Amino acid sequence: MLRTLVGYAALAVIGFFLLNVAFGLLGLVLSIAIKLAIWAAIGFGIYLLLKVISPDTARRVQEMVSGKPAPPPAA
Repeated sequence: MLRTLVGYAALAVIGFFLLNVAFGLLGLVLSIAIKLAIWAAIGFGIYLLLKVISPDTARRVQEMVSGKPAPPPAA
């Protein structure tokens, strides 16, 4: 009976440790995802502001980001 009780106690300690590690990693992943979403929203806001102020520059930025070849500059 004492052996069973010690076994359950050891299993509880190991389970608590594994849950602590798992939730810690989950928190880290969620933190990184939220920071990336915030940076993406800031970048999108800057792009929209640029599109209102200078549509030609916004088009060139979009072409640079999407990887499309830019047209040659007019002489």
